[in-house]
Amino acid sequence: MTTYTRAVSSTGDALIGQTLDGRYRVLSRIAEGGMATVYLAVDERLEREVALKVMRPHLVHDESFVSRFRREARSAAALSHPNVVAVFDQGQDGGSVFLAMEYVPGQTLREVLTDEGPLSPRAAFDVLDPVLQALGAAHAKGLIHRDVKPENVILSETGAVKVADFGLARAVSSQTMTSSTGVLLGTVAYLSPEQVERGIADARSDVYAAGLVLLEMLTGTKAFTGDTPIHVAYQHVHGGVPVPSSRVASLPPEIDDLVAVATARDPDERPVDASELLAMVRRTRAGLSAEVLDGRPEGAAAVEAAAVPTATAALPVGPRPGRAAVLPRDGETAALHVPAAPLEGVVVGGGGRRRRNWWPAALASVLLAAATAWFFLLGPGATATVPSVLNRPEAQAVTAVQQASLDPSVVGAFSEDVAAGTVISVDPRVGATVSRGTEVVLTVSKGPERYSVPKVQGMTVAEATRQLEENSLALGKVTRVYSETVPNGQVVSNEPAAGASVKRGTPVAVSVSRGRRPITVKDYTGTKAEAATQALTQLGLKVDAGTQENSDTVPKGSVISQSPRDGILYQGDTVTLVVSKGPVMVDVPNVVGKQTGEARTILEGLGFAVKVEKALGGFFGTVRFQDPADGQAPKGSTVTITIV
Repeated sequence: MTTYTRAVSSTGDALIGQTLDGRYRVLSRIAEGGMATVYLAVDERLEREVALKVMRPHLVHDESFVSRFRREARSAAALSHPNVVAVFDQGQDGGSVFLAMEYVPGQTLREVLTDEGPLSPRAAFDVLDPVLQALGAAHAKGLIHRDVKPENVILSETGAVKVADFGLARAVSSQTMTSSTGVLLGTVAYLSPEQVERGIADARSDVYAAGLVLLEMLTGTKAFTGDTPIHVAYQHVHGGVPVPSSRVASLPPEIDDLVAVATARDPDERPVDASELLAMVRRTRAGLSAEVLDGRPEGAAAVEAAAVPTATAALPVGPRPGRAAVLPRDGETAALHVPAAPLEGVVVGGGGRRRRNWWPAALASVLLAAATAWFFLLGPGATATVPSVLNRPEAQAVTAVQQASLDPSVVGAFSEDVAAGTVISVDPRVGATVSRGTEVVLTVSKGPERYSVPKVQGMTVAEATRQLEENSLALGKVTRVYSETVPNGQVVSNEPAAGASVKRGTPVAVSVSRGRRPITVKDYTGTKAEAATQALTQLGLKVDAGTQENSDTVPKGSVISQSPRDGILYQGDTVTLVVSKGPVMVDVPNVVGKQTGEARTILEGLGFAVKVEKALGGFFGTVRFQDPADGQAPKGSTVTITIV
């Protein structure tokens, strides 16, 4: 969209007071452009003010133009972002094709720059950041602005920054360019080289224009100016965008590099979209001091400095008579003028004169001119510009430096933000003018700095510490643990584990063996063998309870003896238990009917104790009853006999 003229008189405007589409009542005319006129109107349906952009009458009859206007207006309306001037509606009422947009009272960035001159880096970044947020949101949706410029950046009265005219067709004027097919490309001062050369645009074209807007905010002037649009367009294609410090000396190299990357002539050398440029802007801003961010050129002086055009090389010219030789000052390319030699051989008298030996002076002049040309074009005086190679792959950067007649040197550096194999920084800085053949150091990212955790298991703490330090890591927390397999004082395990990839200086925690865990064993004699076995197994000991013996004192199934009986054992050691089978069992003989003496002899002979009870006085001494009467009884148990 071309620049709108503010404070337009509404006198004689037929649309003032009309209501378009039965909804939008036109109040006043607030701006004009080559394609449309903008009115302040009231949406009577929603009772809010809107900016009504009405297409100029001579364009309404161009169906392809109207169709494109509607199509791209619908695309723009789909973009919802706090930093984008919202598109509410589009329609047609009779001969008026219009677009209803958010009304944003405030100033355009162009008006701010006109009133205040160049901005401080902080103020420029404060404006650029939301602009890139808006463009990034558009690029994410596949929309391209195609006409990023100060006139389309609005600073509202509330302090918000909004971008206008997303995706709209461009009006033909003295400051716009068209392709061979008549498709509008954008305002010529902000056109990317590919738009000029091939009539194509993508997200990187918006990035280029955003870089030019940043340059203009910092210096107060456009990157390129000229008497005609074609002259300006030519400079985009064949010139190099000047670095900001060439116009405002106080600006740092970091800002120069940022502008150089954003405005690289080759679109492949620029950030792929506004979001990537926004990340670079924020990184650059974070690296600048408050003094640099708040520094601002002083009014007119800064504007005058910014108006100095980019220097261009000029071939030396031949000598002029009567002029002394003048050496070029630093930063200039000047012609060398040498004094002419006296006209040797001119003799006055005798009514005539003759010339002789004129050629040595002419030859000297030619040789001097040739020497001068060689000095400044091919010799020690020849200069070159460090190309924009930031964020480019190493091979491409090396080739670009060589093509600029400079000597590339590559050094590696770790980076958490820049992909491996990509240029992080350049010395001398991008855009610097240096002698041909100057060494240009390209610092190339080696990717994030990461180190593999070494294997330290089985080492002592001292050995592990040394091994970790040799791998740029540090010993972390040391924990003492029991281990059945690792000897006392050696590393059992570590965290992060061996082979893990970590940052430099990461502390690695280690667990160090205290040796085998001691197990205190108690005496389970007299305890049920099953319970003793379970308790010992839970302690990590092995149990051998296969030996069983008879016992007159230990109940069957209980432990008669334990080996070792008590003390300290270790996991896996064996405890032997002797389990009682109970007493020895003996068959009880039947002694009923026998006399007392015989019965006693038989029972006692088998190991039984005999208890005699008498019934009816026991006068006869004959066994009448016995208990137990038959079966088996433990050896040594008592058999009771009753005699009569």
